[in-house]
Amino acid sequence: MEQITIIGNGHMARSLAVRMIKGRHSVLILGRNEGKTRDLVEFLGAGAHGGREGTSIEGDLVFLAVPFEEGRKAVSAYGSALAGKVVVDISNPVDLATFDRLLVREDTSAAESIALLAGPTTDVVKAFNTCLAKPLEAGSVAGFPLDVFIAGDSEQAKATVSAVAANSGLRPIDVGPLKRARQLESMMLLVMGLQVNPEHKNFNWDTSLKILP
Repeated sequence: MEQITIIGNGHMARSLAVRMIKGRHSVLILGRNEGKTRDLVEFLGAGAHGGREGTSIEGDLVFLAVPFEEGRKAVSAYGSALAGKVVVDISNPVDLATFDRLLVREDTSAAESIALLAGPTTDVVKAFNTCLAKPLEAGSVAGFPLDVFIAGDSEQAKATVSAVAANSGLRPIDVGPLKRARQLESMMLLVMGLQVNPEHKNFNWDTSLKILP
């Protein structure tokens, strides 16, 4: 059983926690809003407990289930407490006012930016950013296990995230080094643009990316 810390208490934190608990992992939910954290822990039941933002991290696997800038703040705040841990960035740095651009330069990514803040003793992995909350909580799309695209510079860290995803009923796909996060984030810029475009009525926030077979 893996002890996992999830920073955040929103929809993605809930979906991640549901999948992790189904994989027989225990989760610590850390959130700024104590009421939301308490409600989420009560919903999750056995295997989940909560704490305030800033509470000590438990386990060696940490999910940043918050927007990009909030993830950067969390990594900066925890600092050396993240040394030796695997940090999973699930964010999509999309400009939510226009849905037509990313909030990072073309020669980098949200995950690479977070890795620079975290420092060389913390392994940052990009994963789960192509999974939206409702399909992730269900764990499948069109009868197939949901795909989890994983990018990172540490093979061991990617193996850890892959194992957790597989144990949770998902299909991990290693896409290469952390710089591949640029393509994963750009892919979601396209998908999210379709989701908010009224001309594409079949795209919504339940849309999932799946490679077949």
